[in-house]
Amino acid sequence: MERLIAGPDGRPRCRWCAAAPDYVAYHDTEWGFPVVDDRRLFEKICLEGFQSGLSWRTILTKRENFRAAFHGFDLERVARFTETDVARLLQDSGIVRHRGKIEAVVNNAARARDLVAERGSLAAYFWGFEAQAVPGFRATAPESVALSKDLKKRGWRFVGPTTVYAFMQAMGLVNDHDPGCVIHGEVARARASFLPPGGAKAGA
Repeated sequence: MERLIAGPDGRPRCRWCAAAPDYVAYHDTEWGFPVVDDRRLFEKICLEGFQSGLSWRTILTKRENFRAAFHGFDLERVARFTETDVARLLQDSGIVRHRGKIEAVVNNAARARDLVAERGSLAAYFWGFEAQAVPGFRATAPESVALSKDLKKRGWRFVGPTTVYAFMQAMGLVNDHDPGCVIHGEVARARASFLPPGGAKAGA
């Protein structure tokens, strides 16, 4: 199977862009670029949990609704959610109404708050699991397996190795753009100039 497709401008992009019209903008401007902002990191790992068993397009089209429902994924506010909030969210047709996934976000907010207290930021923790790209498709990596295991040990939910690897791909902890993709070089340059928490330079 061809690994690349021609985008709207005729330039080559990762083949998964063909799955939905709104994927191209997400692919070109977000996916794979390094992220250090704790709120964005928390939002993404939560949304990847919601995606479990669904398509990313389902989540992407509802992303603004999720942000409104979870107060912009503010850790402190979400960690204080009660059963009343869960009940409210279960009635919100703008998001995925899955009790286990909603409760996981509330739980994970509290666990994330603990991590910030321990490590200083979520970014400092997550960037300790940075991975290097390898040829070909993979759904997990040794680093995502290790991160998943550690998160579960800390009490996080809906953070299996595949979910965690998708999070890593999106947040720039690995550059999984196909080498022939027009965005691969942009991400490589962004990662090369990016200084993650801890001071070690990211690889390409």
